[in-house]
Amino acid sequence: MNYAWMETPIGRLLLISDDNGLRRIDFANGNSRPDAAWHDNPAALKETIGQLGAYFASELKEFDVPLAPEGTQFQKNVWRCLCEIPYGETISYGELARHVGNPKASRAVGLANGANPIPIIIPCHRVIGSDGKLTGYGGGLSVKETLLSLEAQGRAR
Repeated sequence: MNYAWMETPIGRLLLISDDNGLRRIDFANGNSRPDAAWHDNPAALKETIGQLGAYFASELKEFDVPLAPEGTQFQKNVWRCLCEIPYGETISYGELARHVGNPKASRAVGLANGANPIPIIIPCHRVIGSDGKLTGYGGGLSVKETLLSLEAQGRAR
């Protein structure tokens, strides 16, 4: 595994990849630490760092780095559907459950959304409550709000 730290407008991120692609993005909220067996290798994550930098500068709306998240088949299906939510738009958990093909699975979809190991690039921040309110986010609600505001400004360009 390779890792690199990245400073962003939402704080420090820990990026983790292997030969298959990007495995995780962790918010550096005090709990994120690289495993001792991993290699500090920013060069291996150069493309991801570049695309995230362009995203935060509102110059990139769609990522195309290779992804290799680990999860169940259901989780991977939810994460694939998350990637289909257009930049700057939001949907509810119920809508996401319909996209996944199981309209009654909004609770399970919410759990899969919360287990997303590659936030930002797999845009789980674009899922909100059915009442339009922001709901939980691994990086905190202020980070979710910042990402949605960034995308709203980027859409206006």
